[in-house]
Amino acid sequence: MIPLADTLWIVDQAKSLGFDLSGVVRAEQFPELQRMPEWLARGYAGEMKYLADPRRSDPQTVMPGIRSAIVGLLNYNTARPLSTDPVPHGENGEPRGWISRYAWGDDYHDVLRERLDALRESLREHFTGPFEARAYVDTGPVQERVLAKYAGLGWLGKNTLLLNQMLGSFFFLGVILTTLDLEPTLAANELPPPDLCGNCRRCLDACPTQAFVEPYVMDARKCISYLTIELHGLIPEEFREPMGNHVFGCDICQEVCPWNRRAPISTIPQFQARVFPPAEENLTSRSLTPQAESFCLPRLEWLLQLSEADFRELFRGSPVKRTKWRGLMRNACIALGNSGLRPGTADHRRVSELLNRLAGSGDQILAESARWALSRIQ
Repeated sequence: MIPLADTLWIVDQAKSLGFDLSGVVRAEQFPELQRMPEWLARGYAGEMKYLADPRRSDPQTVMPGIRSAIVGLLNYNTARPLSTDPVPHGENGEPRGWISRYAWGDDYHDVLRERLDALRESLREHFTGPFEARAYVDTGPVQERVLAKYAGLGWLGKNTLLLNQMLGSFFFLGVILTTLDLEPTLAANELPPPDLCGNCRRCLDACPTQAFVEPYVMDARKCISYLTIELHGLIPEEFREPMGNHVFGCDICQEVCPWNRRAPISTIPQFQARVFPPAEENLTSRSLTPQAESFCLPRLEWLLQLSEADFRELFRGSPVKRTKWRGLMRNACIALGNSGLRPGTADHRRVSELLNRLAGSGDQILAESARWALSRIQ
């Protein structure tokens, strides 16, 4: 086994590359990994068929000869509003949609991958002899949170996310799987960080759609993040009103967590909220966008004006592109149905015109979503 000094060198290298925390763990079949088949059997994964890859239950099957996993943690907690703030509308009262904090800036896959690739190059310069090292950023059959727990980076909270006593939970995880037989960060007789959730139920009770079957178990089919991003069809009617103004993802179970109250703010430029300049010349909807738009709280009326070409241009290099134009339009319709707009205002007239246009379209998902929204604001 490669000695601990080399593991500590890796941790130092990761820090120099911008990771807030890192650790090393042996690639083993941890207890949490063995629960995946039962979770899948209950149907909790919904349409996320990729989660059924059996390699997720055993890191040894992901790549030949794997011995160790290097886990890096990168804070994205930005100093901006919360979705749980009492007024979700803009300064002029226009209804606005909520985009999850992790998607305000550049695509985290690219940001983490760049750092992981640099760390892999450092490994190749430091260690002699042949070895394999593959980087994963939420893109392979890897359970990053479980590996991070046993690397000593935190505990799995009741909201199923990894929690760290100093950093909370607003962070990304990246993993390098390697054939290097590294000494783990935690000694053989040392346990992972203890579960510090205690009797707290804030995340469980705050979930608008009651997505948590029990502490530490989520039915993803009810999660707003799943509904707005992973679900491709109609949003079930029972979840539309609880979705509120969310148009991409959800942060509620993290925002109410006490461990995030004093979490440090990320200064990484790529994670700061983008702002769309007013009247973008390359947008087909530029005549209807006279003001700058925030990436975290865009006007719902403005979102409905975007063409597919606009969507591709504006959300290039953003996680929001995952939901595609159709998904974002669907979500914006639902959010407008929850906006509380009432007849007699200029906002209502403009929004009703946009919704009626979608209601008469040939796309049944958009048409049904728009009709539902119209029925709520008439």
